[in-house]
Amino acid sequence: MQLEEQIQADMKAAMLAKDQPRLEAIRAIKSVLLLLKTSPEGLTEESAIKALQKEVKNRRETAEIYTTQNRPELAEVETFQAGIIEAYLPKQMSEDEVREILKSIIAQTGASSPADMGKVMGAATKQLAGKADGKMISSLVKDLLSKA
Repeated sequence: MQLEEQIQADMKAAMLAKDQPRLEAIRAIKSVLLLLKTSPEGLTEESAIKALQKEVKNRRETAEIYTTQNRPELAEVETFQAGIIEAYLPKQMSEDEVREILKSIIAQTGASSPADMGKVMGAATKQLAGKADGKMISSLVKDLLSKA
């Protein structure tokens, strides 16, 4: 897998550069990938992306908690690691791009009211998996269906 090779090369570069914060973030990524490798479903491109997205989300939430508890030094570490992990994820789509795709999904499914949100979300999450944040998709679907 290309991602594993990239992680290994970046880990080596961080070690040689004695970049400890970056090395910690890359080791966390490697740990997640190793856990996926040993899981029953195995390591696939899709499972790796989902796992890394989950790691980014966890780190952002943790940073938020640290910020509310007035621990900016810990929040900074979590935010930095989230940024490093995000670099290994595919580029996220913009809100406008997602809105256009959602409009076509709504047209395909024939959704016309907020009651059809489940139908639209099912199709949208499959089509936009790994390309857009779930919260953004959900809020855009609500917005588009309330105007329909």
